[in-house]
Amino acid sequence: MSSNTPRRPVRDLRFFLTVPHDCSYLPEREATTLFLDPKESPVSGVYDSLALLGFRRSGRHLYRPHCEGCNACRSVRIPVEAFTPNRTQRKIYRRNADIQTRTVSAHFDPRHYALYADYIEKRHADGDMYPPSREQYRTFLTLDEPYAQLLEMTLDGELIGVAAFDHLEHGLSAIYTFFAADDAFDRRSLGTFAVLSLIELARAKGLPHLYLGYWIEECRKMRYKQAFSPLEILDGRHWRPLIAF
Repeated sequence: MSSNTPRRPVRDLRFFLTVPHDCSYLPEREATTLFLDPKESPVSGVYDSLALLGFRRSGRHLYRPHCEGCNACRSVRIPVEAFTPNRTQRKIYRRNADIQTRTVSAHFDPRHYALYADYIEKRHADGDMYPPSREQYRTFLTLDEPYAQLLEMTLDGELIGVAAFDHLEHGLSAIYTFFAADDAFDRRSLGTFAVLSLIELARAKGLPHLYLGYWIEECRKMRYKQAFSPLEILDGRHWRPLIAF
């Protein structure tokens, strides 16, 4: 993203709240989501400003949780220059030294969708994205904007993983990762490898942060983010170190 892009003040933007709905992460709780007006395209500048305030992207929509009486969803990011992989992460990186990675635009590719559909069916058949469909995939992970990109992971010419991310002026924002769900790939820990690869990509681009989305202390699914230390958490309008878990 270019830092020369004109930036509209956040106060001039319009936002909408969803009606309360079941929380996807914490049982027996309701959630409300704050969305940027869908008429506002998630262009450079606007997106950069909102990302610093904890907004995420899904398709063409920028959003963040806005739940009455609950602040469990906290935005987290990795300061890439301060990050040092732990022993387990170093092993995962070495174990996957034979994987090739490359960055492509976030356009629809039948190979990507086939891998995504298999991943959802095998790993997330109890989740909101089941059953997968081409339209669902297009709406969620494809976008014709220069900042929207995909990191392909291939092994001996076979596609085994894709990490969707956005290139912001102050970091990379990890959107979603899917990978080969067969038992033969379990030992590779491809989800962790994808995060490690994005950290290295951010570092190579001279970007200070990798945004990992939301962290919820009570949610077991989110605990993997704690392994990427140091981690910073958004506290109001300020980012601070996440000290202990």
